[in-house]
Amino acid sequence: MDIPATRGIPTSVVEKTAIRKIAIRIVPFVALMFFINFLDRTAISFAAPNGMEADLGLTAAQFGFASGVFFVGYLVLEVPSNLALHKFGARIWLARIMITWGLVSLLFTWVQNYPQLVGLRFLLGIAEAGFFPGAILFLSTWVPARHRGKMLALFYLAQPLTSVIGSPLAGWLMTHEGLLGGLAGWRFMFLCVSIPAIIVGILCLFVLKDKPSQAKWLDEDEKTWLEGALAKENAAKSGNGHAKGGLRAAFGSGRVWMLAAVYFGFIYGLYALSFFLPTIIDGFQEQFGTTFDLFQKGLITAIPYVPAAVVLYFWSRDAFRRGVRVWHIAVPALVGGLSIPVALYMNSPAATVAVIAITASAIFAALPNFWTVPTQFLTGAAAAAGVALINTIGNLGGFAAPYITGAVSEWTGGYQVPMFIVGFFMVLSSVLMFVLGRNTKKRDQQDAAATGAATTVQETA
Repeated sequence: MDIPATRGIPTSVVEKTAIRKIAIRIVPFVALMFFINFLDRTAISFAAPNGMEADLGLTAAQFGFASGVFFVGYLVLEVPSNLALHKFGARIWLARIMITWGLVSLLFTWVQNYPQLVGLRFLLGIAEAGFFPGAILFLSTWVPARHRGKMLALFYLAQPLTSVIGSPLAGWLMTHEGLLGGLAGWRFMFLCVSIPAIIVGILCLFVLKDKPSQAKWLDEDEKTWLEGALAKENAAKSGNGHAKGGLRAAFGSGRVWMLAAVYFGFIYGLYALSFFLPTIIDGFQEQFGTTFDLFQKGLITAIPYVPAAVVLYFWSRDAFRRGVRVWHIAVPALVGGLSIPVALYMNSPAATVAVIAITASAIFAALPNFWTVPTQFLTGAAAAAGVALINTIGNLGGFAAPYITGAVSEWTGGYQVPMFIVGFFMVLSSVLMFVLGRNTKKRDQQDAAATGAATTVQETA
């Protein structure tokens, strides 16, 4: 980067200190928001096999539909919410999202029947709409492209850590049956995981800033370098035909739609795993004759996500060192797709959890690297719309996976067939990513050839 410092300090030093400060001051807080977000939306998966299904009289298909209907509300407002974030600023809009989803999540404490559960899940999706793509967009407005993969990896660590920490925590909370006003354990768990969203949402108004120039913890050299580097990137992207035009550019981009299809497979695998893993573990007693208490089930649910967090970090570190390649995304998708159906054919709980750990590691290795791709060719309103559109279409998998998994398992009497469906979608994502990479490489070569021809004409003239 040839962005000058303002007081004679070497640019490389300014760059290093600016990125380090962002990694310390912004990324952990946004990751905490993501941690709470994922815990709140998946809390139903812990509650279902531990009292909620029995208390509300839910079938497997009803649980699957209630889990997935969250994404219907989420999808309705995803793109408008991200455009509102672009207009009003991340600080205010992300705070609004967190506070409203915390309030809706709190109401699950007193849900009485299946229709109420479905209604609250739908409202929770509306309340949360725009958070994830908004967080991705926010980080992209602070971090230049060559550092973005590393920052997104640190941000994405919150998701597997939600299960590593959240699963035992949820199990522990549910052991406190009747502690508060006679609440069932699963109701007490909903109460406890909802309050942090409201608190952190309020803190968001004071902690986050919309752009580097507003951050008092950056010195003038660091602000100058960051704003110059980001402006230079945006100027370079403005000529690629996708960067401007907002919704029109995003909806008209074949690359955006292809990425949305790829993301669909990732999310299908992620949420099939997230929503039904506690149920699969609960079935170990019938399948293998083993018995676990609530806290032990929480610990077992957390096990696959420990190696997933480690693999995510080191795989993303390699992608940062080499530059993100197509295989950084496509190969993990292929491994995850091939491994997940195998899990249910193992002959012990340990072997089953080990294979599920491979699947979880594969999914989380791919995701942060995937999200570096859209912001490589989109900026401004087009980035807001494009990232939201990819997340919107991809999250159709969040609705489809729980519902199809629950319905097919009820129909077939097991989870083998649903897991083959999960594997199919993840393998399809791998194939589509390889195709996208090949097409992008061919397009770049054509653009380079056209640019070279134009330069030759100008020199001749």
